[in-house]
Amino acid sequence: MNVGVKFKSRNSQDGYRGRTAAEVKRVSKYHTHSIPLDMEDIERDYDKPIVEACIAAKTSLIVRVGMLELGAGTGSFRVREMMHRIAYPMGVHVRADVNLTDIEATCTDGVSRITEVVDLPTTGVNTERIWLLEHFADWLSVKCGQAGTYHTMTVVSRELVDNLDEPNVYAAARKAVKEVLAQDQDAAKALKDAVATAVHNEDEISQSRIDAAAIDTRTAAGLGTVGSTPRSEDSKDSKAASASADTVAKDSNSSAAGSATSQGRESEAERPASPEPQAAGGITVRQAHERLDLIERRKPLYSPLFSGFASAVACAAFVFLLGGGPYDMAGAFIGAGIGQWVRRQMLGRRINQFFATGVAVIIAALACVGTLRLVGIFDPVALRHDTAYIGAILFVIPGFPLVTGGLDIAKLDFPSGVQRITYAFSIILVATLGGWAVARMVMLNPQGFEPMNLSPWLMAGLRMIAAFCGVWGFSVLFNSPQRMALVAAVIGALTDTMRLEMQDLLHVPPEMAAFLGAFLAGMLATVWRSSVRHGLLPPHLGYPRISLTVPSIVIMVPGLYMYRAMFYLGQFNTLNALDWAFRAFMVIICLPIGLVTARVLTDRSWRYDV
Repeated sequence: MNVGVKFKSRNSQDGYRGRTAAEVKRVSKYHTHSIPLDMEDIERDYDKPIVEACIAAKTSLIVRVGMLELGAGTGSFRVREMMHRIAYPMGVHVRADVNLTDIEATCTDGVSRITEVVDLPTTGVNTERIWLLEHFADWLSVKCGQAGTYHTMTVVSRELVDNLDEPNVYAAARKAVKEVLAQDQDAAKALKDAVATAVHNEDEISQSRIDAAAIDTRTAAGLGTVGSTPRSEDSKDSKAASASADTVAKDSNSSAAGSATSQGRESEAERPASPEPQAAGGITVRQAHERLDLIERRKPLYSPLFSGFASAVACAAFVFLLGGGPYDMAGAFIGAGIGQWVRRQMLGRRINQFFATGVAVIIAALACVGTLRLVGIFDPVALRHDTAYIGAILFVIPGFPLVTGGLDIAKLDFPSGVQRITYAFSIILVATLGGWAVARMVMLNPQGFEPMNLSPWLMAGLRMIAAFCGVWGFSVLFNSPQRMALVAAVIGALTDTMRLEMQDLLHVPPEMAAFLGAFLAGMLATVWRSSVRHGLLPPHLGYPRISLTVPSIVIMVPGLYMYRAMFYLGQFNTLNALDWAFRAFMVIICLPIGLVTARVLTDRSWRYDV
């Protein structure tokens, strides 16, 4: 779900200067929570380079990026990190209090200080926006003359952010990466031939200077080490080595040196834009806001109809992993597909999120029951699959806020963590009440799924396929691009299959199996990101960890436990209700603990309190 970012300012009354009374009355009536960018201090520096702008103009960018990140559903620790990454190239220090739907940030540049309070009207999940904001932060950093921190190739972020208004922006970015890699290979080959000839004629060229020249050639092709900025001494040595190599090559009249020079000129002419860091302040405040406008206004990647299909696939796979058979999967497929389509239509019209969830759950459950009753006319066995309706409403499970809430608490951010978990349990409460209402209306008595009695090897294979499809479906619901969804699906297929097989074959308790599954998901996501950073995988596949880990473990959330707890509670069977509720609670808290453990072992910023 896309969430429009809206702001309000402590000094918003300044935005009314020069307006008529009717305009002020209209603004007051239709409250938009917005920071007016036409305020005098911001508007005065709107076309200035960022590093030369006033603190108000810089803060407008920092806080807006934070709200876009928060509106995409990520945790407060990532919001703060993103705001710091935006503030650092501008020479600004930022301190922010981040909650579920609001931010209070104080920014200072050492001379002036300003505080902004902004909020969102609602919340949601948009993993594509999380990814694009990572690229925007790198793009802004390079434009301000700093080194990138997210990708080894700044051309990836440059192409994505500069071409956000193009329909095939991802294809353009991949093409640019391939071109740069090809240029790098040609330049490296030419340099190798030139240096070989130079060494043959001038033995006094040291190996260290040859290596320095190679580093300069790699940098010229748009490659480099993440977050590294060469020291001035190294730069001087590199330039000296390059000059020396060129001089020796000219003296020897080497054809290889001539080839290197010509290919270097051709590469420079064909390159669309230089990936080198620009001069400080090379982008204006207006240009940065225009890029953020494109990110904020991007439509969802998938239509309500396709989103409904993904929900149907995810819930059908979820039901199989819970032990359901073909009839259970068919009922869940129909119910979840219709329910998610209705939910998307209502949220697209900005209907209250809790009301939309309740209506979607009731429609999904009724559609599932109706489908099985219709099939029961031809095969009475379908009438015994009462538990299938629970699977049809699992698409509303708030896995993102559940997991990010736990991560926030692990980072000692209790206000944000408690708010996220409270929000998640509120959604669960509305959904389970809707499911219980349907069960009472049509006299359902869910007792679990009937065992299918398949061989262990066949069951393991089918579980892997189902987990892959389920995670792919949930990733689509989170608005992940297809490649990101497929990577998350592979991670989920491995981790969820391992979790279920440990429960069946090794009799590992569900809580411990959930912890190990989430831990493995976190480690695999870290390996993926590390492989991209070290060039083992294409740089355009460097997705944020949270966009891979959370979709891959959402399918481990014990939705069946939670719905059965509410069913028994509705029957005033408190002992069974508490039993299922505590089973669900133990599994839920083990999922973020598994992710946190993986981050502590692989991420220094999580391992130490700094």
